Amino acid sequence: MQQSSSINDILSHISTLSLDEQSYIAEVVHHRIHEQQRNQLSKRIKEAEFNYTDGNVTIGTIDDLFGALEDD
Repeated sequence: MQQSSSINDILSHISTLSLDEQSYIAEVVHHRIHEQQRNQLSKRIKEAEFNYTDGNVTIGTIDDLFGALEDD
């Protein structure tokens, strides 16, 4: 509930700004979100590369996967 209240407070403050300022804030937030997504993707790629080079990856077909799951 606290987070929702904080978000509403922020949005109320933003609505008092000019349209240009609101547009600028939207662009900045949009850019930051994309940057965070790129960073997360980069981290996942590095993790996948590490797992591949470390031999923690199994290659096969869907049938191979289901077979391995049934063996567990």
